[in-house]
This record gives sequence, C-alpha cells and structure tokens, in this order.
Amino acid sequence: MSEVPPPRVRPIRVVLADDHALMRSAFRVLVDSEPDMEVVGEAGDGAEAVRLVREERADLVLMDIRMPGSDGLTATRAISADDGLRHVRVVILTTFEVDEYVIEALRAGASGFLGKGAEPDELLAAIRVAADGEALLSPAATRGLIDRFLAGGDAPAGGPADGAEGTGATERLGALTSREREVLSLVARGLANDEIAERLEVSPLTVKTHVNRTMAKLGARDRAQLVVLAYESGLVRPGGRTADP
Repeated sequence: MSEVPPPRVRPIRVVLADDHALMRSAFRVLVDSEPDMEVVGEAGDGAEAVRLVREERADLVLMDIRMPGSDGLTATRAISADDGLRHVRVVILTTFEVDEYVIEALRAGASGFLGKGAEPDELLAAIRVAADGEALLSPAATRGLIDRFLAGGDAPAGGPADGAEGTGATERLGALTSREREVLSLVARGLANDEIAERLEVSPLTVKTHVNRTMAKLGARDRAQLVVLAYESGLVRPGGRTADP
C-alpha cells in the first residue's frame, strides 16, 4: 500500500492533453478525486496544452504523445525550451510501453512515461513523484527503456554516442567528479537510490545528493534525462557496461 503523501502548500495543478474527450474525462475524475491535486485545464492538441500550461500556471501535464495537429512531442519540446516553464513536468501517456516517440520525448525533457492501461494508483503516484522532481522512471521502466532502445540497437538515427549529440554529451560529463560519474552509470543501468547506496556502501541520502548535483551540472531536468545522457555520451554501453575512463 502506498504511503500517504505529505501535505502540500497547494494542490498539484494538472493539465490533461489528449485528443479523446472520453479519456480526458476519465483522468479528470481520477485526479480531481485527490485532495492534493486538481485538473486546471484540458487540451485536445499540443498547442492548446502549451497555452493552458502558461495561462493556468500548471505544475504538470499528462501528455498524449499522438494528437492531431501539434502533437505531444512538439508540445514537450516547447515546454522544455521555455525558461519560464522549467518547473513544469511532462508525463507522457502512451498505449505502447516504449516507442521511438517516447524516447524522443524523454530527450526533449519529459519526466517519464506511463501506459494508458496503468492502474489508477500508478497514475496518481506518477503525478506526485514527477511533481516533486523525483525519479518518475521506476527501475523496471528504466531497464525496459534501455533494453528496448538505448541498448537494443533500435534507437533512432543519431542515438547514443553517435555524432555531434553524443560528443556534446561526452563533453558535459567532464564537469562531474568520479563519484558522480559512478552514480550516473548506476542510475543509467536502472538502479534505484537504495540499490545504489547498498552497492556503494553509502546512505540513500548521499546518493540522492550526488544525483541532484549531477542533474544540476548536466542541466538535466530529472532522472529520465540522466539515463538518456549516460547512453548518448557513451558512459554506459549496450548491455549495461560502463565505459572505460
């Protein structure tokens, strides 16, 4: 059973972006039933979602990846590129567990993804975790992401450690200490903070501090982007192997 969330200064302000009105209605009923969150807007396409995020001072968007007109990927890029919206988290909703569009959304700044078939408790937990700036990608989801695309040879062209993007990611790792690189490699291999703490024989709080510092140095919004950066830079190789220094 999940823990009762701590009291918040104000409810998490959620925008629902999906071109199916019935799906939005179902999500609205679920979200509005919780005392610590509220739906502040509904959008049928990406452009409308971005507008509502700005107007309603939203904290989080549940974003369908495929919508007519301006899709979820375009909207995620627009939100991530806006310095005034850096606090906004995007959770990608998809009928597929992981696909190419999801990977691109994570690269664009999404905090993670969730299947539309997820249980209600999973959806609510994902909103809280993402809104708190913590790791939305569970270890299982991270491993699936790695296995299917980043380590499975199915990544889109220009993927991990390929070309200018990979070179830029490698250069950014130069700002990290050896311990931060070690923690990053373990995050990218799908380990949770408690697992990393056990592996390194340090406290979970110390691991969390290293993760937060690594995100700050790399300009990553959250753990999801750390995973992508670790693979794009070549720090972690397919199969979960850490590259030689």
